Amino acid sequence: MAKYRQAAVFVNEHRAGTLRQEQGRFVFEYDVDYLADVWQPAVSLSLPKSQRLHLAPVLFPFFSGLLTEGTNHSLQTRVLHLDERDDFALLLATAGQQTIGAVTVRELC
Repeated sequence: MAKYRQAAVFVNEHRAGTLRQEQGRFVFEYDVDYLADVWQPAVSLSLPKSQRLHLAPVLFPFFSGLLTEGTNHSLQTRVLHLDERDDFALLLATAGQQTIGAVTVRELC
């Protein structure tokens, strides 16, 4: 079985789903309990609540939008010893901390 990186995605501290990087693609899947709760919002307009898998060849723009840009992005990747082009690694390293908005991402081991 191929190894992949994954993270739990939370909206207002409610677990909404799982984001993972597989070979050549990114996958976002909502948790069944989150889907069943009609009061819980979608993670974003571009990731509507659905039982289907959301697939993308690159990190979903919504999640990339949680990251710093420009000089701050370069500084964070250098301090954390990450590849500056690996946005998923930076997301896993930083999004579990205080973020702007309701969504947080925490790495799953």
